[in-house]
Amino acid sequence: MFEKVNPSHPDKIADRIAGAIVDLAYAQEKNPRIAVEVLIGHKVCNIIAETSVLIPERAVIHAARRIAGDVHVVFRQLPQDGILAGNQAHGLRCGDNGIFKGVPVTLEQKQLCKVARRIYSACPYDGKYILDDCRLIICQSHARTKDLRRVYPCAEINPLGDWKGGTEVDTGATNRKLGSDMGDSVTGGGLHGKDLSKADVSVNIYAWLKAQATGKPVKIACAIGDWEVDGVPFEDIVRLARAFIQDLGGFEKFAEWGLVR
Repeated sequence: MFEKVNPSHPDKIADRIAGAIVDLAYAQEKNPRIAVEVLIGHKVCNIIAETSVLIPERAVIHAARRIAGDVHVVFRQLPQDGILAGNQAHGLRCGDNGIFKGVPVTLEQKQLCKVARRIYSACPYDGKYILDDCRLIICQSHARTKDLRRVYPCAEINPLGDWKGGTEVDTGATNRKLGSDMGDSVTGGGLHGKDLSKADVSVNIYAWLKAQATGKPVKIACAIGDWEVDGVPFEDIVRLARAFIQDLGGFEKFAEWGLVR
């Protein structure tokens, strides 16, 4: 059983905006410290960033409107805690406590991702999809049910009728769709809106990649300040996660579909 939401779901729009702002921070420094929270809905986008670099407000507004359309942006930028920043000054150490899982992606999850991408390529609007054994549920906004039924005749499509979604009629917040992003690997913490020193990003990516490579579930616990996680230098975990993000095209692109793509 798995649910996938597409990049135009309001929560994913919030994730994408947060990712775009993290990209702006990395454009200024190799290892910035940043944590971004986004709440968007009904033509208003509220953004709070704790960051070690100064991000121009006009760049933030441009990113939010590029992703979400004509929204009123309220942006507040604050410096990262100075003591925590100093503790990371002489090398990358694990940026948070956490328990992390990596679980191999299932065939069912891969199949649903293909369905989601196929529908989204033709109809790039808010949508969510569930596959439970043979039961396929498609909820796709700005689409006529009868048109979708021609392609998916056995699916349950828009059970309550045709609908209009998106941030004009609904709200979204960062890291609210982690089940869609991570599948069975989901634990606490969030993937989006944070730099790579945060274990929520780097260790989650590391554990997930290890599970895909070995075909076996992975479980890792770490503490803030650890120099090593899972017997691997934390700097190497950050390096691996950085390469993964770069291959996707950056934090904004990562936020579109998450780890289970």
